[in-house]
Amino acid sequence: MKSNNNETINLKKCILFFLLAITFAVLVSRVVSLHQMQQQVADKVIRFHVLANSDSDADQALKLAVRDSVGTYLGEHLASAEDVFDGKAIITEHLDEIEAYAKAEIVRQGYDYPVSASLENCYFPIKAYGKAVFPPGNYQALRVVIGEGEGKNWWCVLYPNLCFSGSLYQIDEKASAEKLQTVLSPEEYKMIMENKEYEISFRIQEVISGMFTK
Repeated sequence: MKSNNNETINLKKCILFFLLAITFAVLVSRVVSLHQMQQQVADKVIRFHVLANSDSDADQALKLAVRDSVGTYLGEHLASAEDVFDGKAIITEHLDEIEAYAKAEIVRQGYDYPVSASLENCYFPIKAYGKAVFPPGNYQALRVVIGEGEGKNWWCVLYPNLCFSGSLYQIDEKASAEKLQTVLSPEEYKMIMENKEYEISFRIQEVISGMFTK
């Protein structure tokens, strides 16, 4: 009788292990699929990454002022961009001016921090802009670093422009949806906009990706 009980316990353990293995395999497959789609989306957008000097209230307020100054300036120039390659070319061409606008705003606010601007590949966590939810991963981004760059970051999407309307930082959900439809495939658009279905998967993607990158 004891032998039969042990066999039953071992069988249950095997079944449980098998089910856990299948669940994990499905999760990994889902993460790989999302990662591949994230890379496709990343090839079609340009993000905006501003790093504050520190987490002090004053430095965080300065970060937002620099964000508005640079975002407004670039919004005018990127309005003529026909695709992401054109957008990258415009940003690269105006990096000196971007730094100048950022520096002028820093001085106007009464500070003397150095500032740098570059177009580079940056990691972004999962982030929502209105109804649009972008998966975690690496994206081409305009990176503006104020002073030591050790404060909380600020993120947005420069191309297509989801965050600036004229001289204001403003997320227009209807306009954002229309802009995304022009640059993304139907499947990519669904992943970004139908976040109720995908957001949990994005969170799982962050956790599993973190397990393999530590």
